Amino acid sequence: MSLVRRRARIAAGLAMLLAVPAAPAQTPRNEPIEPLPTSVQLDAARVALGERLFGDSRLSASGQMSCAGCHRLDRAGADGRERSATNSGAPDQINTPTIFNVGFLYRFTWRGAFSSLAEQAASVIANPRHMASTPQAAVARISEDLGYRQGFAQAYPGQGLTPTTLLDALVNYERSLITPNARFDRWLRGEDAALDARELRGYEKFKRFGCIACHQGQMIGGNVFARFGIFTPGPAQRSAAPSGADLGRFMVTGREEDRFVYRVPSLRNVAETAPYLHDGSIARLKDVIDEMAEHQLGRALELEDVDDIHAFLQTLTGEFDGAMVSRR
Repeated sequence: MSLVRRRARIAAGLAMLLAVPAAPAQTPRNEPIEPLPTSVQLDAARVALGERLFGDSRLSASGQMSCAGCHRLDRAGADGRERSATNSGAPDQINTPTIFNVGFLYRFTWRGAFSSLAEQAASVIANPRHMASTPQAAVARISEDLGYRQGFAQAYPGQGLTPTTLLDALVNYERSLITPNARFDRWLRGEDAALDARELRGYEKFKRFGCIACHQGQMIGGNVFARFGIFTPGPAQRSAAPSGADLGRFMVTGREEDRFVYRVPSLRNVAETAPYLHDGSIARLKDVIDEMAEHQLGRALELEDVDDIHAFLQTLTGEFDGAMVSRR
């Protein structure tokens, strides 16, 4: 298949851009991937309230579930499970995406169901399989806490603790969870020694083979939808009875063209966020590289190619709280 036809097939698999991003940051490299900022400007008091809420199980009706239970900062912002846990203890249908760098995304969840973090947070609180509550009920429970009442009165003058300010505090905290200074970011900023020869070779193959068509920009993904199975059918397409989770964005829009379409995940910290795919069905990063090459690019990669791209992906791990992100 010619390179022109291959690129056309890849482009056809991209359903739509999620938003029009700001102009790319100018770096010495002028690459299609941009470094993360090293800091973000947020209200410290609101971030502190959001951090407390993030770990507070009183947001859930059972008093047993918190945001931090699924998005563990000591597990690269995810939970390390194939699929997230429900409030019954049974696995859900979807793998938990990392919370790190979520503030740089335009759409949220694997299906891209929400256009704001506040909407996404409210949906988790209301989800009967998860917190099974409402922001209003959560406010009623935590309003008995003097620390919350005083904190919200100070951070939100004239408003205090309300469903809206509760969600806003959570969003402020989530936006603070950035992982800058990945070795690849340092290389983008001009630090030649940040990458070795194999890692650079892996990046060149990442671009040349077409991975960059979906995984680019500041988040190295996350800004487009794509069908899983452009060149060859993915597992869900081969299934006689795919689950609602497997149907992807179709469950949001109801449009046939959105069957098996998902928000492309960010590759930041990807070496630490196993297992992979929307259903957590692949445990090893090298296996994902092979799978994506086959289904999305129509390529059968040589072992050396997989090793080189794998080496490059290791350089996308950033720092959080003064240490490298890891699945400790």
